[in-house]
Amino acid sequence: MYHLRVMDLSDPERARAELERIGADPAGVARMIDKAGFLAIRVEGLRAPAANILKQEMLSLGADAAVARGVVNGSTDRSDALVLGTRKQVRRLVRKLRPQPFGLKVLAAELRDLLAREEPREFRWHGGVLRLDGRPLVMGILNVTPDSFSDGGDYFDREAALDRALQMVEEGADLLDVGGESTRPGAPPVPLEEEERRVVPVIEHLAHRVGVPMSVDTYKAAVARRAVGAGAALVNDVSGLRMDPAMAGVVADLGAGLVVMHMRGDPRTMQSDTRYSDLVGEIFRALEESVDRAVEAGVARDRVWVDPGIGFGKSAEQNLVLLRRLAEFRSLGCPVLVGASRKSFIGRTLGIEDPKDRLEGSLAAAVVAVWNGARILRVHDVRATRRAADLAWAAGRVTEE
Repeated sequence: MYHLRVMDLSDPERARAELERIGADPAGVARMIDKAGFLAIRVEGLRAPAANILKQEMLSLGADAAVARGVVNGSTDRSDALVLGTRKQVRRLVRKLRPQPFGLKVLAAELRDLLAREEPREFRWHGGVLRLDGRPLVMGILNVTPDSFSDGGDYFDREAALDRALQMVEEGADLLDVGGESTRPGAPPVPLEEEERRVVPVIEHLAHRVGVPMSVDTYKAAVARRAVGAGAALVNDVSGLRMDPAMAGVVADLGAGLVVMHMRGDPRTMQSDTRYSDLVGEIFRALEESVDRAVEAGVARDRVWVDPGIGFGKSAEQNLVLLRRLAEFRSLGCPVLVGASRKSFIGRTLGIEDPKDRLEGSLAAAVVAVWNGARILRVHDVRATRRAADLAWAAGRVTEE
């Protein structure tokens, strides 16, 4: 018997380890890594002639591309496509598409950029540097609000907030996220002056006491400006730059980092419509627009993180789908942040009413997120998540001797 087994060698380092294990010629290992890495690339909105050429070119390379049936019989003007091949075959496809008409030269450039795209290895700000190529980062949640869904009122008192921040750093938080307005479903907006009163003094005080960067959880440009001035390194905008047109420019002017999240509507309305014709595709396009808007305003691309918005305008089942397909958002070339901690989809899935009793579900979500490419986990339970995430990361990268 030959003991056949299918292996997942999509990760180049894992492919390299297996090739070396069987004693492959060192000179050929680099060439074979690209042959081992199979890709399935979704392409949207091709003209029918372009889709037809794309399919034929992939077939000529010994690969394939799925297109709409109407491309062949002439019954459709447009088609999406699914390019199916190894990384090497897609590289060769890029060269073959460059001289082609019907917009395929543009597709060739986008495919080239996709293959070359890498997430930044670090985030720098005036106070230091965060490595983004090691173990996942844990972002501790500090809600200085009276009405957040899980810990509303627990840290509304300033001294309690300061004690909690220091405790989370001791438990292993790599950064802290300070928010002064609840974004739970149905939450009312907080006046600008009140939000500033809640978050700015806390950030200002912590900036001199903790050795980790802080983000401010706000969609208001004026709050972001004051918070960064007080010591915050990042702005976490749950609206993805939609709710305040000035936000992108303010972040650029300040040289701060930026998290753009996907959310439909606002916290009061986001759960009123959770229908999607293409869940991941629609969220991906919205985040892509947010990233482009930030870059056009002058925010350095390596300072933009993306968050698919678990729990924001999605059903419980849709949130589970997002966790499973999280890796697709890595194609944006930005670190992926996931905030699933204690959220209602965990309660609905496991039948747990009290958010503070959802630790096990939160840890499971964190592990799934890490395995699917999340670089930052926004959480309430820092110590437990730190341990779970570190083990998940270690299991994903270890190689046999």
